[in-house]
Amino acid sequence: MMYSDIPSAQTLVLYFKSRGVKHIVISPGSRNAPLTISFTKNPFFNCYSVVDERCAAFFAMGMAQQLREPVAVVCTSGSALLNYYPAVAEAFYSDIPLIVVSADRPTYRIDIGDGQTIRQANVLEKHIGYSANLKQDISHAAETVSKWGKSLFTETQEEIQAYNERELVNALQIARWKNTPVHINIPFEEPLYGVVEEPVLQVSGKKMDVPVDSNQEDWSHYASIWKNNGRKMILVGVKQPNELETEVLEALAQDGNTLVFTETTSNMHHPEFFPSIDSIIAPIEKSENRDALFKALQPELLVTFGGLIVSKKIKAFLRKYQPKEHWHIDPKKAYDTFFCLSKHVKASPNDFFKAVLPSDTQKSAYKIGWQEVKKKYEVGRAAYLKEIPFSDFKVFDEVLRYIPKGYQVHLANSSTVRYAQLFPMDASLKVFCNRGTSGIDGSTSTAVGASIHAEEPTLLITGDLSFFYDSNGLWNAHLRTDFRIILINNSGGGIFRILPGKEDTDEFSTFFETQHSFTAEHLAAMYGFEHRTAENEEELTKEMEGFYAISLKPKILEITTPRLVNNKILLGYFDFIS
Repeated sequence: MMYSDIPSAQTLVLYFKSRGVKHIVISPGSRNAPLTISFTKNPFFNCYSVVDERCAAFFAMGMAQQLREPVAVVCTSGSALLNYYPAVAEAFYSDIPLIVVSADRPTYRIDIGDGQTIRQANVLEKHIGYSANLKQDISHAAETVSKWGKSLFTETQEEIQAYNERELVNALQIARWKNTPVHINIPFEEPLYGVVEEPVLQVSGKKMDVPVDSNQEDWSHYASIWKNNGRKMILVGVKQPNELETEVLEALAQDGNTLVFTETTSNMHHPEFFPSIDSIIAPIEKSENRDALFKALQPELLVTFGGLIVSKKIKAFLRKYQPKEHWHIDPKKAYDTFFCLSKHVKASPNDFFKAVLPSDTQKSAYKIGWQEVKKKYEVGRAAYLKEIPFSDFKVFDEVLRYIPKGYQVHLANSSTVRYAQLFPMDASLKVFCNRGTSGIDGSTSTAVGASIHAEEPTLLITGDLSFFYDSNGLWNAHLRTDFRIILINNSGGGIFRILPGKEDTDEFSTFFETQHSFTAEHLAAMYGFEHRTAENEEELTKEMEGFYAISLKPKILEITTPRLVNNKILLGYFDFIS
């Protein structure tokens, strides 16, 4: 093993090891050389090289998402750090413990005209759980420090060492305890490449246990309200697979006067639940009797848990037809999404429902009536699929039905996740999507990172703009041969054709829809993917039959759909089931 001879670099690496942070994603550079050398020369750490810092951060976030433990990204100084920001924001809103480590120039070299130098301290503070700005060692490169920075240093090396250790402990504990990104900024003076075979420092190896909150909630209060309320709605946002115990799922399903609305990203399945929320809301929006129907759907009690909600329609409905009470269940935070939050229940959904749900209830007219609506749209969807031509809508139905059981499925943002909401997915699938900020910028990189430690194969379903935007996500040596991408290429941002303000002009197609004629053929060849195509229903069915077979290379299936009719067919679906 080798360690940097710079005390702060050595200290950081030793603390990472003592706290069990072993997965390190490194982007190349010289200022971070002390860290790169120390991590890569120590067999405790698993190191991954990803050149593009934006992709590297999403790659690391995907790993942290799956491992449910902190993963670090390490970069050089300058704008490299700023490229982490999209993933940092996503991790912040998705409660993922991403540790950002940025090498920096000495403080006396900032804002004097040196290259690759920006104001790095606290640059991520708006979307970070903790910013640890370590201090520069004065024992390293002592002559240089004495010459240029003498007036800036008033502490001894021992005081600097003690400060740096406290900051590292704080950052690592907060990342793990609060499941949030943290930033560690560490300045280095040259020379950067000196090494020692054994560390000259010692750090505390004691691991800090995650604090357990003692919940003082009066469960009987909630149980009484629950029991006496005949119109309850549960709305579940983004959630990790298998978080709710089977007995809780069954109890929710059997609650006779509760509607359980789920999304594809909820990873919750039961025949009694209500997926495809928009298929219920959209026909009401189109009805002449919409106010009465919305009032019939309006719950008295709304209970939410999980992350952010995809459906704009359910958000609009609940903001206008607000419940009398809204409880959000989460140990950490509660968003007032519908502007009527009355209680943040700081508990796990498992604990809450075990304490609150009654042993038995009778089905009410509230639930029975909306179950009939659900059956109607399911029949209508099947009939509509038989009538329509090849399009995004038909492609999603076919693609989702062919996914093998047990796969990990990543959905890109924008139209991809919204189309997926309209169709059933097998309960064995584990579904993920970057819904913290809902950006298209890191979908591919996140899926690749998430695949690294997954027991099951990974499928990414993506649109063309998401795919091309994040194509550098394929620029690494860590792609598994069972990694699969389904690319639905409709030659632009098709979702904009269904939004208000859509018009068939050159300006719209250029600045909103971003019409293009790119294909993935050459990218696939460059990154070592097998590339297949489908342009109609027959070709798609043929390609799907062998797409998941064992192969020597990862695969991309590029499906071309008609740009000018996709929006009409999607909007026509809501008319049809109405």
